[in-house]
Amino acid sequence: MSFISKPVVHHPQLGHNDLGLTRRDYEGPISTLCAGCGHDSVSAAIVQACAELSIPPHRFAKVSGIGCSSKTPSYFLGNSHGLNSVHGRMPSVTTGANLANRSLHCIGISGDGDTASIGLGQFAHIVRRRVNMLYIVDNNGTYGLTKGQFSATNDKGSTNKKGLPNLHEPIDLVSMALQIGATFVARSFSGDKRQLVPLIRAGLLHEGFAFIDVVSPCVAFNNHAGSTKSYEYVRGHRDDVVMADFVPTHEEITADYAPGEREDVLMPDGSTLRLRKLEETYDPRDRTKALNYVHDKTLQGEVVTGLLYIDPDASDCHAMLNTVAEPLNSLGEAELCPGSEALDAINASFR
Repeated sequence: MSFISKPVVHHPQLGHNDLGLTRRDYEGPISTLCAGCGHDSVSAAIVQACAELSIPPHRFAKVSGIGCSSKTPSYFLGNSHGLNSVHGRMPSVTTGANLANRSLHCIGISGDGDTASIGLGQFAHIVRRRVNMLYIVDNNGTYGLTKGQFSATNDKGSTNKKGLPNLHEPIDLVSMALQIGATFVARSFSGDKRQLVPLIRAGLLHEGFAFIDVVSPCVAFNNHAGSTKSYEYVRGHRDDVVMADFVPTHEEITADYAPGEREDVLMPDGSTLRLRKLEETYDPRDRTKALNYVHDKTLQGEVVTGLLYIDPDASDCHAMLNTVAEPLNSLGEAELCPGSEALDAINASFR
């Protein structure tokens, strides 16, 4: 896959943060995702949030797994440390990175397949460990890289591009994060930049595990049976010497609505996404009420967005493990191998 660099020149009146950097300093190469993909909106929100926080780009560590969403770290924070890891194993890699260098701001990007299917066990345990990181799931309910099969977060009864219904109950990652003990839980919509950017900023500054489930629509798989614009129909009515997919362009889906209100968003496949933004009087400090609130709204067919829960007394894995304040990767041989006398003293403490 080739990466196309963005033009070096930019608007002379582009704003600068406290470090003298512009948002362009937090961007990456041009995205190769489908035009109008919600994942690109999430990347743009991350760029804006990081620039507004005035954190040096090289102080970030970005890690992902496999999938459309896991490609996105290439498109933001181009001057940061990054690793595209194994399918569903992003939590393990991020845990190691955070334990080795606690001074970095860790951002983990995953998808609904990468997290809710092959990586479900990894997700559960990184929540329990309270790794100090921001974990973002670009949730579109489909396997985009393998042509639109249902993912584990797809709602029961919803249909695929062929009109076949999903027969299985969905996995709600927000409810799961709340039950296992995440200290920062939020949900947002990729098209609601006004809500998503502050949530990302808050998640990056949160001490402990911060989780944001972002509903990010897949615009590519609306080639349902009977459409004359579908891939199968076009292939059946022309003579090509090279078989190649063409992804039609769609407009980016956006939403802008007030707290407490409901917004119905028409998806490219003709379905409707029903969003409910939290009221301003909502108290996000009660885990049980948050879980019940999400469950009740789900039964009503609504997707609640906003900061659902935050623990005001949160701590991270370093506090739990009582690690040293200095990053482990900066310790020398004298600190890491203190000698046999120190080992004898430790062993004696257990007798």
